[in-house]
Amino acid sequence: MDFLAGLNPSQRAAVEQTQGPVMIVAGAGSGKTRVITYRVAHLIQKGVDPFNILVLTFTNKAAKEMRERIMKVVGQEAKNIWMGTFHSVFARILRVEAELIGYPRNFTIYDTDDTKSLLRAILKELNLDDKLYNVNHVYGRISSAKNNLISPQEYNKNEAIMAEDIANGRGQLGQIYMTYAQRCYRAGAMDFDDLLFKTNVLLNKHPDVLYKYQHQFKYLMVDEYQDTNFSQYLIVKRLAAVNENICVVGDDAQSIYAFRGANIQNILNFQKDYPDVKVYKLEQNYRSTKMIVNAANSIIANNKNQLEKNVFSDNEDGEKIKVTRAFSDNEEGKIVAEAILQEKSLKTLNFKDFAILYRTNAQSRSMEEALRKLGVPYKLYGGTSFYQRKEIKDLIGYFRLTFNPNDEEALKRVINYPRRGIGDTTVDRIMVAADQNQLRLWDVVANAQMFLDGRSAGSVTNFGIMIQSFQAMAKTNTAFDTAMYIAQHSGILKDLYEDKSVEGLARYENIQELLNGIKEFSEREDLEEKGLDVFMQDIALLTNDDNDKDPNADTVSLMTIHASKGLEFPVVFIVGLEENLFPSQLSLNSRSELEEERRLFYVAVTRAEKKLHLSYATSRYRWGTLNNCEPSRFLDELNPSCLDLDFKPRSSAVGSEDFQSERVSWQRKETGDVFSKPKPKVVKTTSILPKAHKPTEGFAPSDTSNLQVGMEVEHERFGFGKVINLEGNKPDIKATIFFKELGQKQLLLKFAKLRIVE
Repeated sequence: MDFLAGLNPSQRAAVEQTQGPVMIVAGAGSGKTRVITYRVAHLIQKGVDPFNILVLTFTNKAAKEMRERIMKVVGQEAKNIWMGTFHSVFARILRVEAELIGYPRNFTIYDTDDTKSLLRAILKELNLDDKLYNVNHVYGRISSAKNNLISPQEYNKNEAIMAEDIANGRGQLGQIYMTYAQRCYRAGAMDFDDLLFKTNVLLNKHPDVLYKYQHQFKYLMVDEYQDTNFSQYLIVKRLAAVNENICVVGDDAQSIYAFRGANIQNILNFQKDYPDVKVYKLEQNYRSTKMIVNAANSIIANNKNQLEKNVFSDNEDGEKIKVTRAFSDNEEGKIVAEAILQEKSLKTLNFKDFAILYRTNAQSRSMEEALRKLGVPYKLYGGTSFYQRKEIKDLIGYFRLTFNPNDEEALKRVINYPRRGIGDTTVDRIMVAADQNQLRLWDVVANAQMFLDGRSAGSVTNFGIMIQSFQAMAKTNTAFDTAMYIAQHSGILKDLYEDKSVEGLARYENIQELLNGIKEFSEREDLEEKGLDVFMQDIALLTNDDNDKDPNADTVSLMTIHASKGLEFPVVFIVGLEENLFPSQLSLNSRSELEEERRLFYVAVTRAEKKLHLSYATSRYRWGTLNNCEPSRFLDELNPSCLDLDFKPRSSAVGSEDFQSERVSWQRKETGDVFSKPKPKVVKTTSILPKAHKPTEGFAPSDTSNLQVGMEVEHERFGFGKVINLEGNKPDIKATIFFKELGQKQLLLKFAKLRIVE
């Protein structure tokens, strides 16, 4: 049986070209995994020893899936292939060769927690300020150095690096790196970055070892080559130098991990590294509709730095991409949740067919709350539920202690976070004193001078006074003012603000998002009591552990776009398409950063199989202030013929008050690395936003159980319309309504919330 018969011509050509350097440019949904696995199986069927094949991936899941597929073709021989992640494969090599570089073969591998724990100990020993030398920043700096093959010795000799550290007030980073490396060596341990760094050292210092593996690995394949960093690139290049039977597979349009050290130039320059390379392009997308593929192509065409390819689909045309405008992030969440229920009912889908993608983890809050309110089950991927994240629980711990100082779990959680000189020993003494005197922990804290002595007594006393100030603040102020005061005076905001790592920025944004939610709560007109204690009662209902424990549960998937890479869903919602959010404000400094954001949008769009929804809000809270938002420039880059606007475009003279207020950025054009202001006399009808419908005063949904064709109705967002058709049976009756401003729309009555105009 010819197992290659099911491949298209491009796929088959890539599989059968086994000699010399090969680059397979695999567009989204083009069957990349199938090509890699069939190519390996084809090599084995041609007589290549599996022990001579090295396949490098970026996830264990990908390696496992590939090996299982190969086994179906060639049987148990697939077990002998050297296949796995970069880290797992080179750890395997280091286990054999470690003694050559002074490590025992049974060396320990430190995970991230191990590394950070050791770094904290070193910072303490060197008497360095752990706020200035934030452990995440230090860890990131050392990791970056290793991925660029900069040893501790080279780091300390590099005048430019040292000058940068000194300018940032962290002149001891070189000493920390040196001490950390010495401690790891003394302990016979390597961290994750060392597995690549030490492999490079091994191959560089021991030519005989390099020769050994160059001749063992006669065929190399690298998956997701666009995601390789300098260290990975150099290892692969060295190993392939003798036979040059190297095949790299990837898509420059999906290179989205620069923040981890990935270098897109590795794939863009592959043809320069191997001038006789044979290039195969997998351009047929089997995943998505023509509409989605065409939209994705129109986005990525705006990137200048890319490999040329023409991705196409022979699938159905599919529905146009729905673009929705919301007035706030909370309304955006509500719109998305309602749309999921409506599409699920209309198209007989399951909840697991839906995914909501966003740029930052903080955006999950409004989505989670909206889904919960409508009873839509969901699962958060690549992160923790918003209210279960550590930084959120820390701040809520302060809130809990403010209103109930006898809450001992909250007290133990926050008493030394941020650090204030109340260590584990002092906490233990507080607990002993409370036990011996039959008191609550708070009683001891509030009277620390009676039970403790020295410096610890002063630190605990100051903590108690701070909590009492929070209690006084809460008695006379709104929920938001109290929450902001606690966030500031507890030190949480300062602590997170000073952490400039990727994780630190995400945590800082999450605290901001929590405060945004409290601000909105404070401004609700339907509540008489708006204190922080009332908000806490509301939150308590949301934070109960009610997640479905079944991993195969029928749930909507929520995740960042980075976490979605490699996945696919029938229906995808991409939310928060606003300037300074997506693209991120941090990405607007150069063309290369902006192009990576555009590739991220491309990845998001190509996760969708059947239907894609895009949405943005015209206002979002930031630190309690409601800010107007500009639609993302990426929306303006989409092919207009692919879009279905959830509002009616209006003709508007450029320069008019409406256009200037609502369309500041949509006409922004790129000039080199600088972005000019909107140019006059350029209007795209798909880009112009409609005037918002202002609901009738006292608007309230009517009972629509007796709705009839011909009736006039009002929708809170869509405005006034006329019912032109009703179909289906209760409770799933669908109404076709012609709205004056929007045209014809089909709505499920049970979700539509219509007011019948008498």
